[in-house]
Amino acid sequence: MAEDPIIIVSGLPRSGTSMMMKMLEAGGLDILTDNIRTADEDNPKGYYEFEKAKELDKDRSWLDQAKGKVVKIISALLSKIPQENSCKIIFMRRKMSEILASQKEMLIRRGEPTDTVSDEKISQNFFAHLRKVEVWLEQQPNFDILYINYNDVLKNPLANIERIRGFLGNGLDTKSMSGVVDKALYRQRK
Repeated sequence: MAEDPIIIVSGLPRSGTSMMMKMLEAGGLDILTDNIRTADEDNPKGYYEFEKAKELDKDRSWLDQAKGKVVKIISALLSKIPQENSCKIIFMRRKMSEILASQKEMLIRRGEPTDTVSDEKISQNFFAHLRKVEVWLEQQPNFDILYINYNDVLKNPLANIERIRGFLGNGLDTKSMSGVVDKALYRQRK
């Protein structure tokens, strides 16, 4: 693995990627974000997004500025990262029922329909996507992957922070990281 890999936080929408970004920032890592998407009721502590990352399939010119930093990239776009980029990926997992409930609440707040596709169908699609991405990730020689479960972070923050610190190999501020874990934001429990 290169000296300055790109550190990526990924996963399904509503899986805890924003919380992980905030934890890594609190731990002392540089975050690549543009702050265009600001905090709201769905993510009261911010989204930590970088708009160019959403265009990874069209524009990869920004990847050099991500080296040694943390950036959030949706799981569907991980395959667009060229192999010459070394990456450490923290891939967030969460109970599917909670992801779906969180998505639904977000759509309701935005006044968007929530019944166009059944939860069962969305769940099937998400599980199929995750299987495909995880198989692909394991075959990439330029990626190191650590799977972190959102639900477990809430129950055992320090144990998970130690796993993250071991994976990233730096002197993260674990006390500050644990201070980010806010159980009050755990609103969609299933």
